[in-house]
Amino acid sequence: MSSVFTHILEGRAPGRFIWRDERCFAILTIEPRRPGHTLVIPLAEVDKWTDLSEEDALHIFRVGRLIGLAQQEEWDATRVGVMYEGYMVPHAHLHVWPSWTVYEYSHTGIDRTAKPEDLDEAARRLRARLIARGHGEFVP
Repeated sequence: MSSVFTHILEGRAPGRFIWRDERCFAILTIEPRRPGHTLVIPLAEVDKWTDLSEEDALHIFRVGRLIGLAQQEEWDATRVGVMYEGYMVPHAHLHVWPSWTVYEYSHTGIDRTAKPEDLDEAARRLRARLIARGHGEFVP
């Protein structure tokens, strides 16, 4: 059965795309820890990140780092949070967000009522920052 991420990738569900290349894609989450919170997802449906090939795992982390650098710069964050989890969607994905406190790692730090216009603005800002950093060929 296809995951919601595959539905988004195939255009059967909406998504705010930030990145796309031959191995992965990145979208904003609809339940962000902070503005710009992005999910980096392998194209292949793999349940757990530990089941990814080493090459795909490293590539996803590399892309996450590039997005994290753009987030840090765009939102003037003191850190960039990163987390592999996968309990809600059985499709490996890396969470990357601009961070200011360790409490953002708690499930209570998630905004479950993010406004669409705020998500659209965060997507616009992050895409623009990635383009400015020289990654425009991967920004949809």
